[in-house]
Amino acid sequence: MSERVASPGGSPGKILDDQFRAAVGALTPAPDRTDEIAPGVTGATLLELFEAQATSRHLDLAARQLGASKRGYYSIGSSGHEGNAALGLALRVNDPALLHYRSGAFFVQRARRVAGLDPIRDVLLGVVAAAADPISGGRHKVFGSKAAAVIPQTSTIASHLPRAVGLAFAIDRAARLGVSSEWPSDAVVLCSFGDASANHSTAAGAINAAIHTARQGVPLPILFLCEDNGIGISVPTPADWIQQAYGSRTGLEYFCADGCDPLDALTTSIAAAAWVREHRKPAFLHLRTVRLMGHAGSDVEAAYRRPADIAADLLRDPVTATARLLVATGTATPAEILARYDDIARRVDATAETVWQEPKLTSAAAVVAPLAATNPALVRADVLRAGPSEADHGAAEPMTLGQAINRTLADLLARDKDVLVFGEDVGRKGGVYGVTKGLQKQFGKRRVFDTLLDEQSVLGTALGTALAGFVPIPEIQYLAYVHNAADQLRGEAATLAFFSEGRYRNPMVVRIAGYAYQKGFGGHFHNDNSIAALRDIPGVVVTSPSRADDAAALLRTCVSAARVDGRVCVYLEPIALYHTRDLYEPGDNAWLATTSDIDHAEIGRARVYGDGTDITIVTFANGVPMSLRVARRLSERGIRPRVLDLRWLSPLPLQDLLHHARATGRVLIADETRHSGGVSESICAALIDAGFDGYIARVTSEDSFVPLGPAADTVLLDETKIETAAGKLLAQ
Repeated sequence: MSERVASPGGSPGKILDDQFRAAVGALTPAPDRTDEIAPGVTGATLLELFEAQATSRHLDLAARQLGASKRGYYSIGSSGHEGNAALGLALRVNDPALLHYRSGAFFVQRARRVAGLDPIRDVLLGVVAAAADPISGGRHKVFGSKAAAVIPQTSTIASHLPRAVGLAFAIDRAARLGVSSEWPSDAVVLCSFGDASANHSTAAGAINAAIHTARQGVPLPILFLCEDNGIGISVPTPADWIQQAYGSRTGLEYFCADGCDPLDALTTSIAAAAWVREHRKPAFLHLRTVRLMGHAGSDVEAAYRRPADIAADLLRDPVTATARLLVATGTATPAEILARYDDIARRVDATAETVWQEPKLTSAAAVVAPLAATNPALVRADVLRAGPSEADHGAAEPMTLGQAINRTLADLLARDKDVLVFGEDVGRKGGVYGVTKGLQKQFGKRRVFDTLLDEQSVLGTALGTALAGFVPIPEIQYLAYVHNAADQLRGEAATLAFFSEGRYRNPMVVRIAGYAYQKGFGGHFHNDNSIAALRDIPGVVVTSPSRADDAAALLRTCVSAARVDGRVCVYLEPIALYHTRDLYEPGDNAWLATTSDIDHAEIGRARVYGDGTDITIVTFANGVPMSLRVARRLSERGIRPRVLDLRWLSPLPLQDLLHHARATGRVLIADETRHSGGVSESICAALIDAGFDGYIARVTSEDSFVPLGPAADTVLLDETKIETAAGKLLAQ
């Protein structure tokens, strides 16, 4: 027998393994064979279920052995949850699945049904962080497979539910709009999670969004699978809590099964999957399970659970339960079951002995490759593809930033059927500031639509539709509001390509109305000027236009970068500049600009105003017109300034920044965000890292929230502060 099975006595793995063997060995073979055990369940079905369950069990044991011998890494097991393999039999292989970290048996069963896949090797490659891992490439141990339609999740504390709802929403929408999608039009989305995660606000919001959407007659074929083992790490879940919380929700069909009873798990899973596929509405499958061997490899559950409770769970082992049913129905003898079990153990152990020696990722470049992949030439070509001409809008005329965004969205919607625009109030109202006015009337409610007042659901819809062939352009009304759902960008959008080595992507452009300078209106929640939480997300593009022509070019480039490279882009719109027309004097219309349908602005390239040689003022967004007015006054004093509009806040336009810094030898950074954690700190660091040996100064807003009314002027960057700082820098 293998080294793993012969491990020292008393370990949770050996206790579990020994108990299974003893229980099966004590069974008496049935005298007769029952062919059809229940509708849709035969002896062959049970054998298939057992194979997946036993494989998952041995993978758990191998992962613990690899970890104990320092050849594997942190891994959460699925032991006790093997009843979820029933869903692998109830669903089709092309039904997309977003899985809980204990859905290992489902993954094994799904992968076993796809030609060419080896779930044993695939899972163990993840455990040892091998570069050959076919889903994450050695970046994380996740359940995922492009061929098996399993979309990888990392530590799924409910954060994947909004994406799953968005994907279920997108399946029908793609079919109706003729958008090419990898999912069949009758597919069902499976989303599994634990009983502790069911209490998370993200789960509650996502399930509410699913019910709300379906209530309006919109198809939403999702099966929520709650794997309820009664404990969240060490915190118990009341036995009736999940049923009480979700068992009687109007609009949510409820199914309940004992995951430790193979027949109940199979028949209920088949019924639940069939119901969702037929009705195209959300359902909730409450699968009662147990958790065996603790939370994870390092967890000692005896420290917080009573021995009697641990022993009681061991007696409900679902793998043993399936073996009992196989014997009771005459499908297999105890000896045959143990032979299968041992054969699986040998295959798992033999694979474990080879995979731990597989090469690991050995360079930063290799690790970040999925984040760094860009094709600027293809992005430019996509921007410049033929589309509606300016003649379709009438003669080109100067416009405001808000008008330019509206026209560009219209052009993109007209040219590409994969573009969706949505968010709260973007439809009939046309947005709080009128930026999406008229788009729903022109392109219809399937392309431009309103969502719930829930930023997690807005971004979840974007994440899901992105997986179904769309390029979503969700709107978040105010910058402060995105922080309610930051993890949908940080933990979901940004990580998908990273943990799937680019096999799955999140093409999306998130429009956010932001910054301050609204003459005291609204206070903090309508004037937030903190973007640090966006700029430090690896791989996410952050851009911010200040005028109409840049607004069009930056938006077109972001949409094409999303489509071509799968980029997650955040497009920050300065609210105070939406309708600004003048620059220097009232009525000069100097901040208007014309746009065209061939505007392009390469990611990471800035825009410069002037060619002065005395000082470079580096800025962005509201800082651009302020700095231009300061530059004009400096010019009247015989000083020759230039103003550099960064446009791209992540990645910073380092090449242009350094070029224009060296051209004058003096750099003043006018940063409307905060002094600590703002953009200016990164600019200073970038210049120093590049060896810039000139003078650097910065002027920013205060480290403060933005108050209501005139008090806002006391904490925000203004022209006087910029001009004073410029004078001090020029005196050096």
